[in-house]
Formats: sequence, C-alpha cells, structure tokens
Amino acid sequence: MRISVRVIPRSSRNVLEWNEGSIRARLTAPPVEGAANAALIELLSKQLALPRRNIEIVRGATGRQKIIEIAGLTLEEVEQRIR
Repeated sequence: MRISVRVIPRSSRNVLEWNEGSIRARLTAPPVEGAANAALIELLSKQLALPRRNIEIVRGATGRQKIIEIAGLTLEEVEQRIR
C-alpha cells in the first residue's frame, strides 16, 4: 500500500499525525545526507510495529513530500496505529 507523507524536518520532537488520508511527520533530524529519511523510516517502523524492511520511500527522497510503500498493512490499519 502506498501513502503520501509530508515531512517537516528540524521539529522539536518526532511525531506522526494523520491528516485526511495522508501522514504528516515532524522529525528532529535535519534534511541532510538522508538523516530525515532514516528518521522517518525508523519512526514509521516503531509506530506501525513493522520491521524497517517493510517500509520504503518510493518517490520524493530529496523533497518534503514523499510517497511511502508500506507492506503488510491496509490503509485502515495504518490510520488506526497512527491515531
């Protein structure tokens, strides 16, 4: 399943928010050398209780707007685990 994620780097804490069918991720990591991407995958892995290998950035690795591939969950399950 693919889902849109809006990343806000250099936030005060790491938080995932559900926002009308997409995810808003506030990350403490800076958007330098893939640090924010690694932090995003780690945070999603913990919040969704999935191994990191089940989460992949499909599009937008260098931008704030990303498309994430999540294997093993439906959209409803993702929404429940983030809320």
